[in-house]
Amino acid sequence: MSLLDRSRIRQGESDAGALHQTVERARHAEAAGYHRFWVSEHHGVPGVASGTPALLAQAVAAATRSIRVGSGGVMLPNHRPLVVAEEFAVLTALHGQRFDLGLGRSLGFTEPVRRALGTMSAPPKDFASAIEAVREYLTGRADITMRPAHNGHIPRVVPI
Repeated sequence: MSLLDRSRIRQGESDAGALHQTVERARHAEAAGYHRFWVSEHHGVPGVASGTPALLAQAVAAATRSIRVGSGGVMLPNHRPLVVAEEFAVLTALHGQRFDLGLGRSLGFTEPVRRALGTMSAPPKDFASAIEAVREYLTGRADITMRPAHNGHIPRVVPI
């Protein structure tokens, strides 16, 4: 079993408290024998504190030992493929082969969020190209060598 956590802000709780609770739920999920703990990307959504899956995945991985950690997901229209690959390569270098990189193509919750993120459209062909670019960086097949360089351990890339 896997668990997706959106870092929901409970009534009377701060955004920081919601993030701390996400990390605590990951600890409990690991202790309960869950296979994977997914974190999500939501920008400007009332009641949801998670906007940066790579940073939240880092906090979860640092607080746990063996549970797989996944992004459910990183929205590729809002990020450059190189940066996404680098972030998850760093996570893998620090915490081993525990990561699943879920990639999505949502533009954002509202038009003001989409404007703030700088992306107003996301054609399917662009999404497919961005997924392939992430894979090329992670496997060392791209035109440049990202750092940390491919060392045989890469996160599993999952289009969602």
